[in-house]
This record gives sequence, C-alpha cells and structure tokens, in this order.
Amino acid sequence: MSGEADVAVGARGAAAELADRGASVPRVRAAVPDDHPAIAELTMAAYAAGGHMRREDPYMRQLADVAHRAEHGEVVVVEVDGEAAASAVITWPGEVLSELARPGEMEFRMLAVDPRHQGRGVARMLVRHLAARAEQAPGTEAVVLCSLRSMTAAHALYRSEGFVEDPTRDLVVEGIGRFPFFRLRLV
Repeated sequence: MSGEADVAVGARGAAAELADRGASVPRVRAAVPDDHPAIAELTMAAYAAGGHMRREDPYMRQLADVAHRAEHGEVVVVEVDGEAAASAVITWPGEVLSELARPGEMEFRMLAVDPRHQGRGVARMLVRHLAARAEQAPGTEAVVLCSLRSMTAAHALYRSEGFVEDPTRDLVVEGIGRFPFFRLRLV
C-alpha cells in the first residue's frame, strides 16, 4: 500500500456518510499483529450473526487465523472510534490465499463487518478502498471475489459498486457447494 492518504481516496464518500451519522471518521489501514484478535472475533461474529455458518463449523478456524492471512496476504482493517469494525485480506494470482485471481486481477477475501457496525456504510467504505487499492497496482485490470450464496446483502453492495456476477467463474467446492463469483472491471 502506498500510504494512508491514498487509502482515503476511494472511500471518501462512505467515510463522510459515516461521519454524518455521528461516528468518528473511520479509516482503513494495514492491520498490525495487535489487531489480529479483534479481526478474528469480528469476522467470526459476522459470519455467525448473519446465519452464514455456526461457530463450530470447520471454516471458522480459517476465519480466526488472522496471522496466517497476514503472512500470506495484505490484511486491512477499518477502524471506527478506535476499534476494528471491519476487515478483508487482499491476495494476488498465485499466492497461497488466492482462489480466483488470474493475471491482472486482485482478489479480496473474508470481508467481514462487526455486527455492531453493519448497516452503517463500513462495508461500502472498505469495498471502495479495495477498488482504489487495485487501481494503484500497475497492470491490475479487475477486482474479484466470491461469496457465500447466503450473503445477499453483500451481493447487493457489490452490484451497487459495479461488480458483475460471472457464473462461469463461480468457486465450486465439492461436497460444500457453489460460491458466486463477482468481478469489478477497472479499465
């Protein structure tokens, strides 16, 4: 990441919306090891509270392993009123965490918003930040992701930000199911 000033560029509108609602101005920044426990908890809480999975589901262990994400990707956090409110991990083609990205694509995974901050524009701010981050990377033409089918509110957000579904690139995990694929073309 080239700097926090650049981070705010793509998310300025959503940040202003949040400030207008009485929250301190949120900021997106690189996560540090001290953030890992809060990121793990907010991610698991978001998936559980949304009814997307139970705390005892095996994938929750991966969601809780923020150190692994940080070792193999670029973990970002949205901070609101001094606490972690949301997070995602950025990955690139061929990296350990990449499931979908092809050359010229940046992928983000495990985007989650603490249930206490949902419905306040935090996810939109983070998605805009991620798109701005991709635009800064030379040769990046698109942002890609997949999502659980049950995450319909997230799907609506992605569509409203210009992402388009492409069922031919859905992630299919045998015995588990199909995960809708979304792509935002940057150029």
